[in-house]
Amino acid sequence: ETVERILPYWESNIRPDLEQYGEIIVTAHGNSLRGIVKHLKGISDEEIPSLNLPTGIPYVFEFDDNMQLQRDYFLGDPEQIAKLQAAVANQGKSK
Repeated sequence: ETVERILPYWESNIRPDLEQYGEIIVTAHGNSLRGIVKHLKGISDEEIPSLNLPTGIPYVFEFDDNMQLQRDYFLGDPEQIAKLQAAVANQGKSK
């Protein structure tokens, strides 16, 4: 459902701005961002729950001239990012 809600905004606002300006910053709640990532990377419904987006860490997407995703990566120290992703994954687990 989140993907269904976010895709119209991707098509009407984010993608056109990206095509016009070349670089943009998108900030949103984790589930909304996860929906965009799911769409861009073709992640399955079964796999998407395991995508843990750490709060406040830039996630960069690079596109070619035809808006095809070429590369994606987090900005920062990979070890620290892995720790933050694990923290996100553990948020809902009881202690």
